[in-house]
Amino acid sequence: MQLADFDFHLPEHLIAQQPPATRGSSRLLDARPGRPLQDRQFGELPGLLEAGDLLVFNNTKVMKARLFGHKASGGRIEALIERVEGEHTALAHIRSSKSPKPGSILQFDGGIQAQMQERAGELFRLQFSGSLNVYQILEQTGRLPLPPYIERAANAADDERYQTIYAKHQGAVAAPTAGLHFTPELLAALQEKGIRHAEVTLHVGAGTFQPVRSEKIAEHKMHKEWYNIPTQTVEAIAETKASGKRVWAVGTTSMRSLEAAAQSGRLQAGAGDTDIFITPGYRFQVADGLITNFHLPKSTLLMLVSAFSGVEHIRAAYRHAIGQQYRFFSYGDAMLLTRAEGVEKIG
Repeated sequence: MQLADFDFHLPEHLIAQQPPATRGSSRLLDARPGRPLQDRQFGELPGLLEAGDLLVFNNTKVMKARLFGHKASGGRIEALIERVEGEHTALAHIRSSKSPKPGSILQFDGGIQAQMQERAGELFRLQFSGSLNVYQILEQTGRLPLPPYIERAANAADDERYQTIYAKHQGAVAAPTAGLHFTPELLAALQEKGIRHAEVTLHVGAGTFQPVRSEKIAEHKMHKEWYNIPTQTVEAIAETKASGKRVWAVGTTSMRSLEAAAQSGRLQAGAGDTDIFITPGYRFQVADGLITNFHLPKSTLLMLVSAFSGVEHIRAAYRHAIGQQYRFFSYGDAMLLTRAEGVEKIG
């Protein structure tokens, strides 16, 4: 397929610049293939699932990954930490008038100092000095990295709202946004109905916002992200399937984690890097359903949901969402999807 197959016009005012007034008050488009589209509220989710179903959450935590400072020459510099490698080392995107050279010293706000050691592709390997580890430095000095389509600086409210309530493991530079809709009250209602949950970890990288530059989507190279599938999650999924119930991936990051861990044809526990690229024609192996936000035109995530529920079906759902003034992207509304008939899945 061509990149143009995944383009659509989105009115700018539908791009959510702020979270909803209260967490969980967003809308939910019930867009399960084979039934009419239905406009709902996210709080209705327990009534749309069945007892015995399993929700799979991504428990990654967004780092305050953006650092500001200057080079020894005085030029301003901005670093976005992509991946923490060790106590004092990290890979980062660097924005400055000229790229720092190996051995150069970077001075960040708060008295933080780092040496640029080497290039690693498009990234820079930084060695931080001092007694604080990288996570401590970011927590004390860093700023939350909002997506590029949110045209404002992060504020104190974002520190809470751009984080899921079940976030545990630091390492992401973007939130698994489908999870932002869940509240303690909603989780309790789901549990009361007998809907279980399990967790995976996928540290979302800045590459999630990288545009597809090739007109032939098969030529696009995905960025790598670290994921972990616990043994208890594999067991919970096996139990759910054995009982004839459904596994719901909460967000495309959970979906990508599960699919990456099932490339052998069987879901396996463990950790590693994945650059899995899911496009129409892909054979899904784990999830029966997906809860997800609305995605950018021409994005790899739009390709993933199109692969899952069908290209024409997603086009129709997005036309409906635009017509009904749904809010799009990270702070926007959500949709409920199931795997389209004819898309194979390993049992």
